[in-house]
Amino acid sequence: MPASKYTFPCVAGIGLRAPHYREVLETLPELGWVEVHSENFFGGGAPLHTLRKVREHYPVSLHGVGMGLASATPLDEKHLSDLSQLCNDIQPVAVSEHLCWNAATGFVINDLLPFPYTREALDHVTRRVTQVQEKLKRQLLVENLSSYISFSQSEMTEGDFLAELTQRSGCGILFDVENLYVNVRNLGVDAEAFIKTIPADAVKEYHLAGFSERDGCLVDTHNHPVYNEVWDLYEHVLKHLGPRPTLIEWDTDIPALPELLNEAAKAQLIIEQCHD
Repeated sequence: MPASKYTFPCVAGIGLRAPHYREVLETLPELGWVEVHSENFFGGGAPLHTLRKVREHYPVSLHGVGMGLASATPLDEKHLSDLSQLCNDIQPVAVSEHLCWNAATGFVINDLLPFPYTREALDHVTRRVTQVQEKLKRQLLVENLSSYISFSQSEMTEGDFLAELTQRSGCGILFDVENLYVNVRNLGVDAEAFIKTIPADAVKEYHLAGFSERDGCLVDTHNHPVYNEVWDLYEHVLKHLGPRPTLIEWDTDIPALPELLNEAAKAQLIIEQCHD
């Protein structure tokens, strides 16, 4: 599959959200790259015009939240067509989606829902990832999921599932370090085993974010700075799998741009230390 004509730099970037569009375009801060949610630009108009302007100055990664790769219902052809058109327009350095389901019996659920990691599910997701990549004519990155339940029906771990999915489909991995930490705390996932299972050459991007805690459960809310425990895990991951382009996600209670840039600077320093 052909790659983007633009290079994905191995530096830190930020999730670019609407409150910062104007400031970023007016001040052009030093940014390695930005990532946006794909679905926000399917309608064209002013949002897409803004994204085109951003693309003149920064590499752009497209991160989807609505495809539902593991849903049992057929892939939404309109969604896929809109994403393909956006890719052709923006020429992103990467395109990613979550390893989850979000639709059933005609209903679409605005959430990223987990599923049992079975052989049947692996066959199903492999077919769907292949369908997406054939439509987009580019590699798709699949993100590990933060979860609050596990399934007794699972026949393998999420890491095993992702590793085999990359072998079968040729997709890449978006390794969300905060999601792994949430699963370690909530579900007792073995972080070391997960890291060792993931093929390093399949990892193309990292995500970092801040969680919330509710009644003893960590929730992937993306509304805090990255916690020290996640920074420590990130350093550990980089030592084992190597540095990759790294994104700071902040989706609610969005701070002033300088605070977001400061978080990216922390990630950049760790990336540079790993290169030394």
